[in-house]
Amino acid sequence: MVILRSVMYTPGNNERLMESSKKLRPDVLVLDVEDSVPYPEVPKARQMIREKLKEIKEATGSLIYSRIHDWRTGMTEADLDALVIEGIDGFVLSKTEGAKDVYLLDNRLTQLERERGLKVGSIAIQSLIETTRGMVLAGEAATASYRLNSFVFGALDYVLDKHARLNAAGVSVGRDWTVIAARSGNLTAIDSPYPDYKDVEGFRKDTSYGREMGYEGRMLIHPSQIEPSNEIYSPSQEAVDHAKEVVALFQDAMKKGMASVPLRGAMIDTPVYRREMGVLNRLKEIQETDARKKPL
Repeated sequence: MVILRSVMYTPGNNERLMESSKKLRPDVLVLDVEDSVPYPEVPKARQMIREKLKEIKEATGSLIYSRIHDWRTGMTEADLDALVIEGIDGFVLSKTEGAKDVYLLDNRLTQLERERGLKVGSIAIQSLIETTRGMVLAGEAATASYRLNSFVFGALDYVLDKHARLNAAGVSVGRDWTVIAARSGNLTAIDSPYPDYKDVEGFRKDTSYGREMGYEGRMLIHPSQIEPSNEIYSPSQEAVDHAKEVVALFQDAMKKGMASVPLRGAMIDTPVYRREMGVLNRLKEIQETDARKKPL
């Protein structure tokens, strides 16, 4: 599974921020042509991303995605026509509302990859779940394409559509349901942005809470959020040491014909073993992801 702990957004029309992104090392850099770009500036953003994508990717070693407009805007085709180019790793589809939205994107990507000599299937899809309809249909969307690797909870648009407030009560169901729907399709769940980038303690607390819910990454709006996000969504040394102990103990028990074994007053059985193997597998994938990034 692709590692998506830190998903950092940069407006595609802002030359200064695009240049600054070369100094960042998130797991994913999202070069945006949607909400962070004023409508009249969208053509400029598309062109700037085309011009700078290769150098940003070479400088960072991060995956490079672009957030594009949803199908109902009538702008998706133009986004794809401009941005399905060598070096793009994925697209974030705004306001995904069901399997049809994902099918359409998958099919169009396949057509463009063939026309442009790109490897078919090389471009991933990440879906933003940020409307009430999108939330209701998230389960069906989760298995709509082999390209789809993750759902992102878009809290602000979701609460606006829901006629709720941006607080714990307003987001609770959607925040939880996004994880459930994502995992039903074996996808990674990405948490919504934490808006107050100066509130470091609040960010860490809220991100840790999201991790307990099942989120494995976060949409970020400021470079200061990259390091703590990577840390929180990585297994701690204590967790790794425990996983190694459990795995070794259980594998030894299996050789002796046992499927459960005690460890400091707790029983270690197959589900526990599988969970701890997941910790070690994730650690390996994180190490591979970090090794891909360029040194600062």
